[in-house]
Amino acid sequence: MRRYFYILLALVALGACSSNKTELSTEARLQQADQYYANGKYAKAAVIYDDISFERKSAATAYATLRLADSYFAMNKFIDARLKYQQFIDGFPDHTNVSDAYYRVAVCFFEESLKPAYDQDKTLSAIDAFRNFIERFPSDSRFQSALEFIRRSQYKLIEKKYQNGYIYYKMKDYSAALMYFDEVVALGNTDSLDRRSLYYSALLHLHQENMDAARASYEKLVSKYPGSKEAGKLERKFK
Repeated sequence: MRRYFYILLALVALGACSSNKTELSTEARLQQADQYYANGKYAKAAVIYDDISFERKSAATAYATLRLADSYFAMNKFIDARLKYQQFIDGFPDHTNVSDAYYRVAVCFFEESLKPAYDQDKTLSAIDAFRNFIERFPSDSRFQSALEFIRRSQYKLIEKKYQNGYIYYKMKDYSAALMYFDEVVALGNTDSLDRRSLYYSALLHLHQENMDAARASYEKLVSKYPGSKEAGKLERKFK
């Protein structure tokens, strides 16, 4: 009987020791999570930040929520990161670091966006999010970076238009193809997409026997890109 009594005491003591080890203060757990994060152990940091972020009565909730989002971002889990950044924005709209969350939401949308051949909903969302960031924080040091992201996103949309045109061209739906190529040309850029769109525009107008429009596209191609292979391919058709 005495033997079982001592075993019981030992189990109670072991449980107390175990409890003391796990019942760290919020501050201590944050320090542990921050150390994991600093060492690149983002998954381990995320577990602790996530736990603390649910402590709604804790003053550390905002910090833990933002750092949880940062952890997901560092692991390239952009959807999870975006949702947590948005949670931070919704829960702490007046926080001193809320601009970080707005910027990262936009970056997450950009990183989630697909290649130009595919659906561009996330690209459009990225543009809207970066514009929202610029409007809210016009003096932020990331202003120019946001503009560059917008430029890159808009270029993806132009690539999408060009690829749509090329797909319709291969399908021999020339009217639809011409519509997309003309939209690219109308933007007035000077790049490979514009050059190739002018080429196909001239080619398709020729196919439709619209010689005036075909020559206009050809002459614009020669003027903007003299000596280009596209201009060379069309030269004999307009002599």
